Parts: sequence; C-alpha cells; structure tokens
Amino acid sequence: MFSCALCEQESCYWSNLCPSCRKVKHYMSCFTRDRVVEVLDNVLARTEDKQNNKIELEVRKEIALKELSLKQKKKAKMNAEH
Repeated sequence: MFSCALCEQESCYWSNLCPSCRKVKHYMSCFTRDRVVEVLDNVLARTEDKQNNKIELEVRKEIALKELSLKQKKKAKMNAEH
C-alpha cells in the first residue's frame, strides 16, 4: 500500500495514482499539460475580488434566465387563454 504520488492523501494499492489524480492525468493526455494548468490557473487561482465578480456575474446570468423563462411562461399562458 502506497500513498498517491500526486495528492499524497489517498492510499493506492495497484497504481501510484488515486482515481481522482488519474483523472487529472487523463485530462493532461487528452488536452496538454499546459492547457490543463492554464485552465486550473484561470479558474482556481482567482483573487477574492475576481471570485466575487465571477459569482456576481453568474448570479446575474441565472436571474436573467429565470426572468426570461417566467416571461415565456406568462406569454404562453396568455396565448393559451385566447
């Protein structure tokens, strides 16, 4: 029994990587190591301000989608009544 060579948190019996780290390795083979690191940096390595801006942007998008959905439902209901 060995610990995972990457995360060093999980025990590995048959290989040197745990299932989660093997998945990361698979992504690196599908794309490139540089692309995977770039995505991780862009997504996870945000300052708190950028994180808050991203959250606010996503919330605004979600609100806009819900408002659109409500308008469409209301319009469909009005059309069904006539």
